[in-house]
Amino acid sequence: MTAHLVTGIGQLVTNDPAAGDGPLGVVTDAAVVVEDGRVAWVGAARGAPAADTVTDVGGACVLPGFVDSHSHIVFAGDRTADFEARMEGRAYSAGGIRTTVAATRAADDATLAARGRKLAGEMLAQGTTTLEVKSGYGLTVADEERILTVAAGLTDEVTFLGAHVVPAEYAGRTDDYVDLVVGEMLDACAPHARWVDVFCEDGAFDVSQSRRILEAGAGRGLGVRVHAAQLGPSAGVAMAVELDAASVDHCTFLTGDDVELLAASRTVATLLPGAEFSTRQPYPDARRLLDAGATVALATDCNPGSSFTSSMPFCVAVAVREMGMTPAEAVWAATAGGARALRRDDVGRLVPGARADLVELDAPSSVHLAYRPGVPLVRRVWRAGAVVAGPVAAGAGS
Repeated sequence: MTAHLVTGIGQLVTNDPAAGDGPLGVVTDAAVVVEDGRVAWVGAARGAPAADTVTDVGGACVLPGFVDSHSHIVFAGDRTADFEARMEGRAYSAGGIRTTVAATRAADDATLAARGRKLAGEMLAQGTTTLEVKSGYGLTVADEERILTVAAGLTDEVTFLGAHVVPAEYAGRTDDYVDLVVGEMLDACAPHARWVDVFCEDGAFDVSQSRRILEAGAGRGLGVRVHAAQLGPSAGVAMAVELDAASVDHCTFLTGDDVELLAASRTVATLLPGAEFSTRQPYPDARRLLDAGATVALATDCNPGSSFTSSMPFCVAVAVREMGMTPAEAVWAATAGGARALRRDDVGRLVPGARADLVELDAPSSVHLAYRPGVPLVRRVWRAGAVVAGPVAAGAGS
């Protein structure tokens, strides 16, 4: 087994308070030893054990790879016109999803896979080493299954979202479409997914319909995720907590009761600031959630209609500027918080036994992610101990 030492780390974010200072477990003048794709040792560089190969990062900050727990990157078509219209004052509505559905149905698998790989590559280059991908732009049995098959080529964190909106051919017959989702569609799609999700909003699915879909998915062994409270207050948050959903996502319009329920549960509130940036809705109040003791994650919601960003650093910067988060809270939410939203403990942290997903910044501290918004600070990315983005060599044996 070959040991690789990453040293010369000016600031190391471990997300382990026992390993270093503060909630980020910061270690200064640090090093990490990687063996067989896992973190084998973390600590002060002066105490690092011998290793077979060495990379010296020259005083840079190193943090865990970002965990983007909410994306929709398997699709076809373009919705530039939708975005332009909104910027002229037209409000976003769930109906815009149907435009992408039509384009996605018409695209072949190779086109969908190429788009997905391109966006996943953008994410990786910006430090995202763990990615969740949803279906939801097919809305037929065959199209949802093929989207999930494409998604499974990009990540293990695949989510069945057949209940994204009601397709045009089922207009006025939502319950009939729900019958399809919980029956033939779920039978075809469950083998390709880890999670089931539903868009529980006006214009999509009500709480009763959403519950039926989520319980059917859970009955087939899928974990539960929920879109809720994006367009207005929603009983979907309480439903998510009741069903022990791993995450309820958006959370733009939360009641006091919602906040209390989330704080008392293990359901993560996943906030998606790219959506508010792109739709001009109010940003969610992360400060209220954090002060109540809720677990908060950040994710891109990368999709063609309401949040066409692949950048977790951008989301960190917006969360600090617009949502009441400190830089440390936003970094934690984009790494360990995302891991919690996926119920993972092997990513989002740099501790012995975790997967060796490291992001090297062209900066001395993680604060620069918010301090220098829009600047490409990610210099190099390791996933499972291998350099997957950035320069391959920066020291002996790299």
